[in-house]
Amino acid sequence: MRIIIGFFLLLIMNGRVVAQRGAGEGGAPRAQAGSRVLNIDSSITTHSQVTINGQVVPYDAVAGTIPVWDDSGKAIAGLFYTYYLRTDVKDRAARQLVISFNGGPGTPSVWMEIGYTGPRRLLLDDEGYPVQPYGLKENNSSILDIADIVYLDPVNTGFSRAVGKDVPTSTFFGVNADIKYLAEWISTFVTRNNRWASPKFLIGESYGTTRAAGLALELQETQWMYLNGVILVSPTDLGLVRSDFVQASLRVPYYAATAWYHKALAPDLQAKDLTQVLPEVENFTMNELIPALAKGGFLEDDKKKELAGKLSKYIGLSEKSVLESNLVIPADFFWKELLRDKGFTVGRLDSRYRGIDSRDAGDAPDYNAELTSWLHAFTPAINIYLREDLHYKTDLKYNMFGPVHPWDNRNNHTGEDLRKAIAENPYLHLLIQSGYYDGACDYFNAKYSLWQLDPSGKLKDRLSWEGYRSGHMLYLRKPDLAEANENLRKFIRASLPKPGEPAKY
Repeated sequence: MRIIIGFFLLLIMNGRVVAQRGAGEGGAPRAQAGSRVLNIDSSITTHSQVTINGQVVPYDAVAGTIPVWDDSGKAIAGLFYTYYLRTDVKDRAARQLVISFNGGPGTPSVWMEIGYTGPRRLLLDDEGYPVQPYGLKENNSSILDIADIVYLDPVNTGFSRAVGKDVPTSTFFGVNADIKYLAEWISTFVTRNNRWASPKFLIGESYGTTRAAGLALELQETQWMYLNGVILVSPTDLGLVRSDFVQASLRVPYYAATAWYHKALAPDLQAKDLTQVLPEVENFTMNELIPALAKGGFLEDDKKKELAGKLSKYIGLSEKSVLESNLVIPADFFWKELLRDKGFTVGRLDSRYRGIDSRDAGDAPDYNAELTSWLHAFTPAINIYLREDLHYKTDLKYNMFGPVHPWDNRNNHTGEDLRKAIAENPYLHLLIQSGYYDGACDYFNAKYSLWQLDPSGKLKDRLSWEGYRSGHMLYLRKPDLAEANENLRKFIRASLPKPGEPAKY
């Protein structure tokens, strides 16, 4: 007996006591190894703690699945999730709940769970590059001190799967289908975990920002669930229409940031800090470049040459290249051209990363240098974490990028949906976070979306934007991880009404 008690105490001290929860509705079995068929209703709980800003935070981590139901109440898929809840909280109703996901579409929540806000973070160097041996450490910047967090993986990402091939893929794989079924799932999760009273926040990254923007309204109008905040990390264009040349022109400040990072600018600009250079380039983009491109082929030759000279100065490419592109620089060409003379390409999602192509000639890089680096680091870490640390045992492959295509992109009105949700809900606030070196969802396009989101200007006191010296995954740099999480804390606190404060205009 003493041996058993001693072993139990040892497990507690190491934060490794595991509580296996009973079978879910319908008697669904617990997660087990030896099968590649998903248990659609299962969970397992581990107990641990993390030190955040010097404070010890005890928590439970629940890893499991909850079904997606169709309109007749039949389970059509099982969604995998991990749910972190602080255990020394006396009033769970007043405790904030953050609902988190990534994008793709086709990628799970791994990136933000073990890269950004969760209590464990994968091993990286201070700039975000992979190191070996693979593994995780405490995330001392996690927001778990002020909010419980659930990370969900849409169908065919992570461990999430449909129950069979007879379920139409159109049920899941499209802008509006995705939003519809995830809103139902979120409602089920909130109900099961008694979180209806909690202030709720959505945080999505990349395509997950399209998802979050649409969910803000869908949750209000079909689940009658009202949020306090939406956080968009590296947002898409949210379906807000812009012409091709406006879209392209808005990338110019990102090009300038990239050229500055690689020391490819003229000496007078290179001598300035990044945050001194960018306002000048932004002003040029909005007040000179876009009006000139609106003239199309009728732009005067001397004006075209003048603009080409300025563009060359700001983005580090030759004036000849700029003129040959008619002042509109394709992103693929920029990633290939900027460091061509040095034998490198630059990354799409994070232009701090450099790649090596089979030949220096060509108009586009052979591969995405940053994405291969991230998969190098994240894939072993999440498999180690879920299976060995959280004890979710399954032989299912964890899909870092799952099969979700063809994806129906029609009728994407998520930006307008978000505007309407904010207008309808006086409690609802919006925060956008962008990385200056993100070439897929560039920071100035994100600013532009913020400006266009509310034409009336009546909601702008609840809309905010922040920039970081990182790329698409702006939290990979150690300094940005701490700053961005601290800014999330500030945003969450600022989005909470005072006790008794009504939601009204």
